[in-house]
Amino acid sequence: MDEAVLIGGRAHSVEDVEFIAKAGFPFVEISIRSIREFRSDLNSLKRIQAEYGIFYLAHGPEEDNPWKPEALRKNFLPLIKSLLGCAAELSISLFTVHFWIDRRFVDEGVANEKLKILEDMSICAREHDITLCIENLSESFSDFSPAFAAIESLGMTLDIGHGELLTKINTAYDFTLHCFPRIQHLHLHDNRGGDSPKDDLHLPLGEGIVDVCSILSRLKAQGYDRTMTLEVQPSQLLSGKKIIEKIWYEPLFSAEGTVA
Repeated sequence: MDEAVLIGGRAHSVEDVEFIAKAGFPFVEISIRSIREFRSDLNSLKRIQAEYGIFYLAHGPEEDNPWKPEALRKNFLPLIKSLLGCAAELSISLFTVHFWIDRRFVDEGVANEKLKILEDMSICAREHDITLCIENLSESFSDFSPAFAAIESLGMTLDIGHGELLTKINTAYDFTLHCFPRIQHLHLHDNRGGDSPKDDLHLPLGEGIVDVCSILSRLKAQGYDRTMTLEVQPSQLLSGKKIIEKIWYEPLFSAEGTVA
């Protein structure tokens, strides 16, 4: 029997949230970047939630200098802890963070110090009944393995678009193979590959080279039954949703993402 999944959209403003809710999506992934911004938007977010019956997931702010763990502990960690408290006010159960630990670029000692900070974030999240998820940027599964070994409650947001960057083969395949139990959420968008932040194009599905069909089919075959966020422009969400549903529920697609 097909595993059911919930498809939502990413919002960067209250206007985006209302657009996505009106379009009939069951959840919206909102950006929670500062306490001030959250307080300003809170009443509107609560109104939309009550009016449309949606739920929220959250994405935190970008980290500061990724090579300065002492600064991250002093500034970024307290911010994330405060924002997790904000998220709890909307009954948010999953909070995604970028916390770059690609050992090709981040020194081993720095990466290890960052894992300690990540553990503190995860402990705070657990106190609020929130699952903290680290999102892959350019990392491979081997970069995340020490974090998963050390932090029992840490989840993963698998971004299949990011998986196409700085690599010959999309890293989503290895993450799915080696880290599947930790994958709690998906981010879906397309690009044309590349080796710099400017190549993270967030194109509509099908407009780049990411083999969305193959990756989703593998996740489906392994029993994935959680949430996935389309990280594209709000106007591109419904077409992306149709593509995902065809891959997920069309019986002619095999586990390898090809027509049987």
